[in-house]
Amino acid sequence: MGTLHCHTTTIILFLVLLLVPSAYSFYLPGVAPRDFITGDPLPVKVNKLSSTKTQLPYDYYYLKYCKPSKILNNAENLGEVLRGDRIENSVYTFEMRKDQSCKVACKSHLDAESAKNFKEKIDDEYRVNMILDNLPVAVLRQRRDGSQSTTYEHGFRVGFKGNYIGSKEEKYFINNHLSFRVMYHKDPETDSARIVGFEVIPYSINHEYKDWDDKNPQLATCNKDTKNLVQGNNVPQEVDTDKDVVFTYDVTFKESEIKWASRWDTYLLMNDDQIHWFSIINSLMIVLFLSGMVAMIMMRTLYRDIANYNQLETQDEAQEETGWKLVHGDVFRPPINSGLLCVYVGTGVQIFAMTLVTMIFALLGFLSPSNRGGLMTAMVLLWVFMGLFAGYSSARLYKMFRGTEWKRNTLKTAFMFPGILFGVFFVLNALIWGEQSSGAVPFGTMFALVCLWFGISVPLVFVGSYLGFKKPAMEDPVKTNKIPRQIPEQACCAVKTTTGGGDLT
Repeated sequence: MGTLHCHTTTIILFLVLLLVPSAYSFYLPGVAPRDFITGDPLPVKVNKLSSTKTQLPYDYYYLKYCKPSKILNNAENLGEVLRGDRIENSVYTFEMRKDQSCKVACKSHLDAESAKNFKEKIDDEYRVNMILDNLPVAVLRQRRDGSQSTTYEHGFRVGFKGNYIGSKEEKYFINNHLSFRVMYHKDPETDSARIVGFEVIPYSINHEYKDWDDKNPQLATCNKDTKNLVQGNNVPQEVDTDKDVVFTYDVTFKESEIKWASRWDTYLLMNDDQIHWFSIINSLMIVLFLSGMVAMIMMRTLYRDIANYNQLETQDEAQEETGWKLVHGDVFRPPINSGLLCVYVGTGVQIFAMTLVTMIFALLGFLSPSNRGGLMTAMVLLWVFMGLFAGYSSARLYKMFRGTEWKRNTLKTAFMFPGILFGVFFVLNALIWGEQSSGAVPFGTMFALVCLWFGISVPLVFVGSYLGFKKPAMEDPVKTNKIPRQIPEQACCAVKTTTGGGDLT
């Protein structure tokens, strides 16, 4: 009794913490705020190269960018791996609230293969993604109408194409200078601050230097005393074989009134086209309202007809019925491929349950965009655990159709659709792996997915099927005729003429 009281008290306290976030607050793992004081190091991490023209992501170091002495991969969850995220360290390191200008990252020599890779990614409009304190880098763009409102574009472009004045030949140029701006929200009581924004403006500059010194490089086009680093007469950096590209960056810090809890709001805005939520909700409500009215009318009609059919002792009055009412004694007859239908229904219930629970978790805030890869991970795990409902619904329908081989039906439910999806996924993953894309799922992750499938989903399908088959079979609301109603054969391509008389077949 004391143990039960202890568990009840714990549950009540947990509900109070959820319902009163102002008094007691908690943070999900991986999304807790971090406080920085002046001078704290801010390491910038790099993510995949992505594009809207092609769905293949690539690793950041697939291109010949500046590499640190040792590349370290961040521990990633299942959703990040399936999305193709590859979060790694970089040579870019800031110091909190200390501006830096004209920082040289490295000098890279482009061979034929590196220049080709850069050109291909510029053609496909690939963008570079970076992360600072779990915030993705974004390019600040002003609207074309000249308004003061601004929008964000995730990541910055690898480069662009253009031509020199007086020449029609199109050249490729790389964005080798990055002008970062970090926005922070300062605590009024202490000296600590939290990062609430991470912006960048990319430039293409053909840096000039006399003698290159790796320890202390001196650039004529970039020095610490220059206020306007990027000038209008700067020549852009061309991408070509045997070219030397110098990567540079500068960083400025700006205090912002945006609080840490609202720092993702600006990142979630669309670039140009705003979503018309009112119109979408209005349309959905109209569709649901009309669908509900039609469903109510049909259900009342069906219930009245079913009650009349059950009161009839003979079928003499069937000749007075027309249309769909003639087949009331055959609509609940098991179809030819009833087992396949049960598998379809079970899989549909599994997908529907996964979608519903995922939406509920998203509404409660457990799938915040700051929790990178959380949505994909939740969908995979929920699909695995919803195998219980798939087996239960499939077995209930199978027993309604008077099936006896419930084990075979369970095996089909557990392996048919997941097997097809896994086969297609395996072939596509092999093709992506051949393209050296970061979207290719590693062998370890593939093995983990198979273990989730065979270790959790399949047993749950069997448990649900066993529970569903133990239940009594659902009874049909009307009696089913012992002899199926004969459907007269229709003449194919029969056309009745209006002038010559007779039928043409």
